[in-house]
Amino acid sequence: MPGRKGWLRFWRLKKTGRLVIPRKTIYRLSIYLRCLARLRDNGLGTVSSEALAQVAGVKPTQLRKDLACFGTFGTRGLGYDVLALSQRIADELGTSSLQPVILVGVGNLGLALVSYRGFEKEGFEIIAAFDAEPKRKRDKEIKQPILGMEELSQFVNENGVKMAILSVPAASAQAVANRLIEAGVMGILNFSPIVLAVPEEVMVNNVNLAIELENLSYFIHG
Repeated sequence: MPGRKGWLRFWRLKKTGRLVIPRKTIYRLSIYLRCLARLRDNGLGTVSSEALAQVAGVKPTQLRKDLACFGTFGTRGLGYDVLALSQRIADELGTSSLQPVILVGVGNLGLALVSYRGFEKEGFEIIAAFDAEPKRKRDKEIKQPILGMEELSQFVNENGVKMAILSVPAASAQAVANRLIEAGVMGILNFSPIVLAVPEEVMVNNVNLAIELENLSYFIHG
């Protein structure tokens, strides 16, 4: 009988209809996609596994293993078709078309994130922001509406939102995460300095800037 992780893998496969790719592989696929975009911008139509691996900072064997997770690519002696491989990875990552995202917590960090236009280039569009004080005057105007928290559940359901960016204080982060999950959000990019407790089927990526700075501090003072 499969263990807990085995059942979770089966549940996700049954629900999504596709094999669950390891999280570290997904991270590397995102890197490959950006490397391919640079190659495409430079007018290159094909690239060898060795060249792509070098640009991405991985071993060729690792790159080939990652790409083998969802099919066979490349032609011996010619390498990978840059455009075709880019499209296949984008399809797998779900970024072939703009995905709607909401942001919760429009403080200084939240305001900077919601103002960033680079997300759309990568396949994500922040379509609305939510805050406990939506009418509060802010230093910068944004194109997205800032709505009250009482409107969150209905907005998520009506717009098919599955991803959210969380940039609220630590004291309220778990409660807000609970509301997001109850509304149907399945993925949270968490900028709040707290580890969230979520169901196994919900994915959380934590971005703790203080921890990242601590890591840098260790290496520069080594």
